[in-house]
Amino acid sequence: MVESFSKRHGFKLPEKEITIRYEAPEELREAIISIAYDIGYSPKTLRPVICKILRKRPDPNNWSEYPNIDGEIHDLIHGCEWFQVYDIIEGIYQDIYNRFNFRVADFEKEINIYFKTEGIGWQLVDGRVEIRGSESFEESVKQAVQLSEAASYRTASNEIHEALTDLSRRPNPDITGAIQHSMAALECIAREISMDQKATLGEVIKNNPDLVPEPLDQSIEKAWGFASEMGRHLREGREPNYEEAELMVGLCATFCIYLIKKSGIEIS
Repeated sequence: MVESFSKRHGFKLPEKEITIRYEAPEELREAIISIAYDIGYSPKTLRPVICKILRKRPDPNNWSEYPNIDGEIHDLIHGCEWFQVYDIIEGIYQDIYNRFNFRVADFEKEINIYFKTEGIGWQLVDGRVEIRGSESFEESVKQAVQLSEAASYRTASNEIHEALTDLSRRPNPDITGAIQHSMAALECIAREISMDQKATLGEVIKNNPDLVPEPLDQSIEKAWGFASEMGRHLREGREPNYEEAELMVGLCATFCIYLIKKSGIEIS
């Protein structure tokens, strides 16, 4: 495939603010088909992938690629639920990986470019459609995972991954799960640094006044209290919303980074 003028000369559309997450606009559905065709699919090879994901039988009366099978593909992808559209993206990625691996990076790149330029709050990462936040959110979470793994805090790293997985669940994110896992990551790192495996995060902060300076220590304690109330001991009528969960994940990631750096742990 010949590169377009904009790609040859390095021009690209600016990223839009995220405004789309729990929906799949018609333009996105069309873009998926277009990207798949550009990658090398034909209507005949793309139809079985989509039918498998949607559990639909290919129409035996459609045998010519254009307009019959192509039209069937459009009907299928435009007629499914919004979250199934992201299932289709994952399914196409897996099919590309299984059949012609060398194009899988191209598919992932084009899908992610579309997500960013259209303000869609998802990203395709190694075949999985995961939640995408603001640039600062993404950078904090990424760095927290990298530092946790480098410091051999595998449990904390896994908890951050689980928090992202909970935010990424379709059609409904696991809000309380994301809050619980993000705070568990922070608590795990605090325990390791303080060498007190039984203490709660609040106790670690209180017993180690030099760990976090005032008044920042209060912000961590309050975040821990919020997570305890909203993630562990939820009361009727006090359910947290998505934005609060995303804020907690981002805050905990930032605090994880701070504690690891503050501790002076030698990163391998």
